[in-house]
Amino acid sequence: MRYFDAATVRAALPWPRMLEALGAMLRDDVSAPLRTMHTIDVPGAPAGMLFVMPAWRTGRRFGVKLVTVFPGNRAHGQRAVNAVYALFDARDGQPLALFDGDEITARRTAGASAFAARALARRDARHLVMVGAGHQARGLIEAHSHVRPIERVSLWSRTPAHAEAAAREMAADGLPVTAVRDLEAAVRAADVVSCATLSTAPLVKGAWLAPGAHIDLIGAFRADMRETDDDTMRRAGAIVVDDRKAALAEGGDLVQAIASGAITPERVVADLRDLALARHPGRTSDDEITLFKSVGFALEDLAAAEAIYDSAAPG
Repeated sequence: MRYFDAATVRAALPWPRMLEALGAMLRDDVSAPLRTMHTIDVPGAPAGMLFVMPAWRTGRRFGVKLVTVFPGNRAHGQRAVNAVYALFDARDGQPLALFDGDEITARRTAGASAFAARALARRDARHLVMVGAGHQARGLIEAHSHVRPIERVSLWSRTPAHAEAAAREMAADGLPVTAVRDLEAAVRAADVVSCATLSTAPLVKGAWLAPGAHIDLIGAFRADMRETDDDTMRRAGAIVVDDRKAALAEGGDLVQAIASGAITPERVVADLRDLALARHPGRTSDDEITLFKSVGFALEDLAAAEAIYDSAAPG
């Protein structure tokens, strides 16, 4: 059984390959049931969570990702989210490979956001606001820049020092990233706003959004979490999700806006499969505000893992 570390995952999944693999998987017959979540008590600290995310193609391969979210880790300078991914042969159940699950998550999550943005963000989008300076931020910035002509990235974090350190590191690698402290001013001037946080209260307000903005929501993977307010959801002309069933059950921004009466479930006009199969056109005007809500779709993990495994196969 092979093991693919983070560096190998990154090298094997440049953005064109990630997007191609994701599109092919979305057009295929894939089973990806709702993930299960288990609460893990942690003495003297916030409870942790274990997510189990399986997906399979009958007669081919199946995989499962195990993700842990331990918010208390941040107080000790440790990452809050960790993961591993296992790939199996779906004909006999034999294990094929293990992958660094954090990097699989980073590549497929950013790939899904870019896949959606390719249909939803304006073609001339040049200013990206990245809300959150954690592990996901770099991949999201790179992936959005792959599908749109991003010239400026404003990076914001509730901890300014984190944004400043991340911005320095990315700028040193040639990415046009600058740390900012005024989130409202940045969002008002943004073409694309991408949020990847563990927030339980709105950070981005709908009143700040310029006509034609695209909102990309990565955090709020539980119903009690949230990154935007009701007004953001009201103003969105096209709301697209990664997986409709999961997003309506778990996506905090959607769940809470529906519960308050700000929107109805029918406002979710498409999911990634609809975009891949051209069942929905995406953006319909330059002034339309569009929104993509991701909660994590196991099909995306399988697409990434199979693309890596196949690229490493002999011959």
